[in-house]
Amino acid sequence: MSLGHLERDVMDCLWAAPAPMTVRDVHAALGEQREVAYTTVMTVLQRLAKKGLAQQTKLGKAHLYSASESREQMAAELMMDALGDVGGAQARQAALLHFVGRMTANETELLKAALSASTTPERAP
Repeated sequence: MSLGHLERDVMDCLWAAPAPMTVRDVHAALGEQREVAYTTVMTVLQRLAKKGLAQQTKLGKAHLYSASESREQMAAELMMDALGDVGGAQARQAALLHFVGRMTANETELLKAALSASTTPERAP
């Protein structure tokens, strides 16, 4: 699932917020970067909630919005979705190799460390 520029900016506001935000809060935060109509922000937040990317909670007449998952969780989900769309096992393996080939040395070391930490040794029979 790809996000448009405004949707990404709205998600950035939600991720940066220490607490759930109203449409007015998000509109004010975005107003510091760009000019956007209040109703547009409201529509984007409603769409993000329908997609499951934002949580919507009613508070009186207003709605509060927060991100459904962290930026990192969403990025990982997008990566897994992209790999799922590649095709068979060989195409998935090739895509992974291309991805790893584009990583910096530091990113490669982080990935190695994460793989080592998550891999459990096979048990002997």
